[in-house]
Amino acid sequence: MSPEELHAIELLRRVPYGRAATSMRALPFLAVARHIVVNGKVVLRMHSGFGYHQACNGSVVAYGADNFNSGESHLWSVQFTGTANLVEPTTAELELFGPGPHFVDGAVFDPVYMRIEPHLVTVHTLAGNLDRQYQHAL
Repeated sequence: MSPEELHAIELLRRVPYGRAATSMRALPFLAVARHIVVNGKVVLRMHSGFGYHQACNGSVVAYGADNFNSGESHLWSVQFTGTANLVEPTTAELELFGPGPHFVDGAVFDPVYMRIEPHLVTVHTLAGNLDRQYQHAL
């Protein structure tokens, strides 16, 4: 792995959730996913009830995560692309995920797992005077 890929994987380990992006029926979508990093690969846990995993399986997906809501002064975002494949996680991987939610949008959470080997990796950072005061136009 390149130094940038190693840096991206290390950052990804610092947050538990990200977003998977691909297309379903020719329309783009983003899906929230819990992730873990195992041997340089990313394993995702998603709710199967939406069918997003079917669109992702065997397809190239983008996966991104960030620390934008962390309150830290050094912000980062990681994005990578790779092919997603459905997997059955090992017992050790299940332990790393921890417990899942009980419900997703009112439906009982039904987990499904995918493994992605990162290919194209991008890391962006923001540092310095980051004003956390937000103003919204009405």
